[in-house]
Amino acid sequence: MKVILLKDIDNLGKKYEVKSIKNGYARNFLIPNGLAKPATASAMAELKEIKEREEKTAEEHLIETQKIASKLDGQEIEFLVKTGVDEQLFESITSLKISKKLGEMGFEIKKDQVILEKPIKELGEFPVKIILDHHLEAKITLIVESEAPSEPVGE
Repeated sequence: MKVILLKDIDNLGKKYEVKSIKNGYARNFLIPNGLAKPATASAMAELKEIKEREEKTAEEHLIETQKIASKLDGQEIEFLVKTGVDEQLFESITSLKISKKLGEMGFEIKKDQVILEKPIKELGEFPVKIILDHHLEAKITLIVESEAPSEPVGE
């Protein structure tokens, strides 16, 4: 019996693949559990439409992601931090803080998309890699500077 898989199934196939399987397996397990449906002519036509729609959506998403990557690539992000003696940072710059800063700039980047070898704990410039969907990458520069000490108010 030929069926269309509705979900990824280990050792059988991926979603929307057409597979030939034994009648009993299809009728007693796959179809009742909503994992597959019979590969009728109408179901095959519907599958073709679904695949075309998903392809178009994926293509649009790729184009959008490419636009974000090109806007993001080469950006310089400045962090003003409090420092102590010997310009030691009181706090480290983490991927979460970088993603929040990018969010303030209008980029929706999750913290796990920001690739840091280790949290930044010193002043200077640091290259940071951002991994976007479709395996696209953008490189930004992180500039960590000390806040200017506040001037005492004199009389």
